Amino acid sequence: MSAVVDSAAVAAAPGRIERLAAILEERLAGKLNRTANHTGELTYEVRAAQLLSVAAELRDGEGLKFEMCMDVCGVDYLEHGRTEWKTEHATVSGFSRGVNCAAPHTLAGNKRFAVVSQLLSITHNQRLRLRAWCEEIEDPVMDSLTAVWASADWFEREAFDLFGILFPGHPDLRRLLTDYGFIGHPFRKDFPLIGNVEVHYDPQLKRVVYAPVSIEPRTLVPRVIRDDNRYDPALHDLARKAE
Repeated sequence: MSAVVDSAAVAAAPGRIERLAAILEERLAGKLNRTANHTGELTYEVRAAQLLSVAAELRDGEGLKFEMCMDVCGVDYLEHGRTEWKTEHATVSGFSRGVNCAAPHTLAGNKRFAVVSQLLSITHNQRLRLRAWCEEIEDPVMDSLTAVWASADWFEREAFDLFGILFPGHPDLRRLLTDYGFIGHPFRKDFPLIGNVEVHYDPQLKRVVYAPVSIEPRTLVPRVIRDDNRYDPALHDLARKAE
């Protein structure tokens, strides 16, 4: 089945987005701060203390009606845009390694963790991205959205498990993906790629045991070799001439 693209709807999309932005900035003046993004979708920042009141207005407000919370995720902005990937042995030439040195660091000062919510209005067929910064760095905290959108339950448990973000008001904040007794939060940028412990079955104890990780950390930096005959200008067109 081939998809039919409605060119008029595509052309009207920027207008629909700006109309929604006008409603948001009228209803929630002073509470939302629009941020630029490369996807063309609406993205707003909200202060952590105002997250729940803003979320309730987004859900119930006339002309808004964001009935569904599609996703809640944690983000760790440690050294974002300011340094190369932290590795044991990494080259500083030939590979960008995920950093744009020319771009200014425009994030929220020294704050590190943020919670990003993806919202959907079924009534108006609109999407909205909402970002709130955690005030604390070591023990980040953000009010739970489960009282506004029940679907945030498992998403917040995942963010707690992987990033260590605490959600006061959550009905059952437990780890979701890692094992019982797991130490640390594996999606934090300073968590070692090889982990802290490894597990194996001990036939004498007849149970699974934990032990310090035994492999050595290393960084695999690709090396591209281009000094072979395929790139020799003198041999470039020999195959074509032979034909």
